[in-house]
Amino acid sequence: MPPNDIRIDARDWSLLALLSILWGGSFFFNGAALRELPPLTLVFLRVVVGAAMLLPLRRMYGISFPKGIAGWIPFVVIGLLNNVIPFSLIVIGQTFVPSGLASILNATTPLFTVLVMAAAQEEALQMRRVAGVALGLAGVIILRGWGIETRAGQGLGILLCLGGALSYGLAALAARRLLKDSPPLGTATFQLMASTVMMAIVAGTVEQPWRLPMPGIATWLAVLGLASLSTALAYIVFFQILRRSGATNVMLVTLLIPVTAILLGWLVLGESISAREIAGALVIGSALIVIDGRALRMLQRVG
Repeated sequence: MPPNDIRIDARDWSLLALLSILWGGSFFFNGAALRELPPLTLVFLRVVVGAAMLLPLRRMYGISFPKGIAGWIPFVVIGLLNNVIPFSLIVIGQTFVPSGLASILNATTPLFTVLVMAAAQEEALQMRRVAGVALGLAGVIILRGWGIETRAGQGLGILLCLGGALSYGLAALAARRLLKDSPPLGTATFQLMASTVMMAIVAGTVEQPWRLPMPGIATWLAVLGLASLSTALAYIVFFQILRRSGATNVMLVTLLIPVTAILLGWLVLGESISAREIAGALVIGSALIVIDGRALRMLQRVG
């Protein structure tokens, strides 16, 4: 079993914070766009617009397209596990469960990632990491609150969101094995291109989006935000962290997302922060310290 215990430096902590803001916005954008768009069509628009935004940057930086079918296979696999499956499962799940519960379920991603990486013998199963992730998930539940309204089909929605979290863990393993030398911009662009083809087939077969009425301006703005911020830019940041700090560490972003959502509401919208939310954020912060491990090692040396 590899002893991989890649630490997160200050730069990657700041990138994780940025990524948590970018991905945290996806729950808001999804909620707004789902009022007029069916879920699979929304996922298709997300990946196709995101790919269109990254293609000019790829050319600007001189990144070549993959060569032949063999060159595209890794990006098809990553696109399937990192975009098509989780985006579809989570966005469909959000039609059954509220966004607060969806974000809690999304926060199980690091736990799935720890287990997947250990089962594949890519990273050692360290109890410190497992305990830290479990503590972080408890913090998310405290922060969000467990007073969640009951909806029809909520059990199915929970299973779909958990399936999306598991798919993200499998995607991290696949990316680590298949895309070690691919630049983050190229990886983000090519996985979205592959996802566009797959989602065009899926959405076209199931929902036939060309038959839908034209959405309003608010929906298009939500799609644009989802594609540009929560997809195109977010995946450049994601693959940068993945290359530098490893799969388990990059998935810690799902623990940070609820915290940044609360802080943005306070800073931008003037929303109040409750004592429960402060307590949840402190628990999540403690969990990240446990997972990082450096503070604990310093205390052991001092003791």
